[in-house]
Amino acid sequence: MKKTSLALLASAALTVSLSARDQIKIVGSSTVYPFSSSVAEEFGATTKFPTPVVESTGSGGGMKLFCSSNDLNTPDITNASRRMKAKEFKMCEENGVVDITESVIGYDGIAFAQAKSNPAFNVSKEHLALAVAKEVPSKDGKSLIANPYKKWSDIDASLPNREIIVYGPPKSSGTRDAFEELVMQKVFKKMPLYTDLYKADKKANKKYKKYSVIRTDGVYVESGENDNLIVQKLDKNKDAFGVFGFSFLVENDDKVQGATINNVHPTPENISSGKYPVSRSLFFYVKNSHRKDVPAINEYVNLFMSEKMIGKDGILAEIGLIALPDATRTAIRSNVSKRTKLTLADLKH
Repeated sequence: MKKTSLALLASAALTVSLSARDQIKIVGSSTVYPFSSSVAEEFGATTKFPTPVVESTGSGGGMKLFCSSNDLNTPDITNASRRMKAKEFKMCEENGVVDITESVIGYDGIAFAQAKSNPAFNVSKEHLALAVAKEVPSKDGKSLIANPYKKWSDIDASLPNREIIVYGPPKSSGTRDAFEELVMQKVFKKMPLYTDLYKADKKANKKYKKYSVIRTDGVYVESGENDNLIVQKLDKNKDAFGVFGFSFLVENDDKVQGATINNVHPTPENISSGKYPVSRSLFFYVKNSHRKDVPAINEYVNLFMSEKMIGKDGILAEIGLIALPDATRTAIRSNVSKRTKLTLADLKH
């Protein structure tokens, strides 16, 4: 009898452990990681729940894990430095993850940074796109050729005679997605050499519709999902530039400085107003199917969305988060508290 009772108790304990847990699992963007981690630490210190586990997997990597299943072994929340893509939403649907709430926590700028000891550097979006694109217009402007530019002065004689070397995020990164969209696609859609190729054969030349193919000849160096590693590399290689979120510029302002883009400095004011040309919103997504079995989620989300965290004078502002306008924060907070269900139509706006 005792053995049977013990076996039943063990079985019951195992069932509880598989159907509920106290600790939240969070994955996603390396840019949002410092903000999410700060909220997690505050949450662990001020509530009865353990500190959530936060992993930096990149926005794309986080979406794959988040959308893989409703199973409790999968993440409860994924952070993203760009909005969920329609194809990711469909991937979630295909795997039964059909009740998701989207939250916007604030603004961020993508910094194009260099070592602080260097002279100030100004670059246009066009110069920046031409520096990293795999194909660029020939000198006579009649065709696209493999990118021959090795120095900034090769692109424009007004730029320094300095080697082009850019340490940036990998394809799994939301920062990479945003950089491609806000810099490369915006520039090249205005150049007929790209768009005409697409129009001539839309199926074969689909990539030229929104051209954002980054060169692979060693000029652009993928540096993983660890933005602090890029900062370290800039400290060692004075010629190099790095691409990462504004918060890492703030945290490392003793080592690096942001280049101006189109003569605009990456500052909180310029980013929130949209004057800085490479600005974007930051997100997290909640798997509502997990809320019942992971009760900590509700309190964590409420804390993250509080003025204490994302307000203009909140804790996250101290490490580089740029607050949304008051009315926008209030509206988004209301949607999140109602657990508003994300739809495919929302992602097309």
